[in-house]
Amino acid sequence: MSKAFTKESDGEDDEPGLPPLPAGGKNYITPAGFERLKAELLELIDNERPRIVEIVHWAASNGDRSENGDYLYGKKRLREIDRRIRFLTKRLEIAEVTDPSLHHGGEQVFFGATVRYVNEEGQAQVVTITGIDEADSLAGQVSWVSPVARALLKARVGDEVPLVTPRGVQMLEVLSVDYPAPG
Repeated sequence: MSKAFTKESDGEDDEPGLPPLPAGGKNYITPAGFERLKAELLELIDNERPRIVEIVHWAASNGDRSENGDYLYGKKRLREIDRRIRFLTKRLEIAEVTDPSLHHGGEQVFFGATVRYVNEEGQAQVVTITGIDEADSLAGQVSWVSPVARALLKARVGDEVPLVTPRGVQMLEVLSVDYPAPG
């Protein structure tokens, strides 16, 4: 089949690994997460893309492009960069920056809270509820649309909340709720 009739991706500009926004939901993000995404976008636009364009231009000037690794890799990398730029631009346009420090000192779980809870087996865990685009499970950050975050949202210290898991319903007890200090 000719390459002219194949699609590179069937999603528009969706990044692999990031869940789509819930229908009718907002793209909540912390100020720090917004700044990280904005810095990544500016880095791609101001530094990475011009550098790759220069490499592709140099490689194209060398002649035969069909076997030119620098040219082929550079074009592929440019498509990846452009896809990421479109994705970040769209996500930042619809981002709703929510400052969790407004709830500093509160005992109820809202977006941006760092929650310490214990499950039925007595295992304590700490999670920070963040935006979809900034969640990092290795750092203990969960998206506000994740099952754990949805179970914890609006709970207070001392509350027991049900978490639906593949093994059934598990009860979580909220031990503490912390927010970053203002300023």
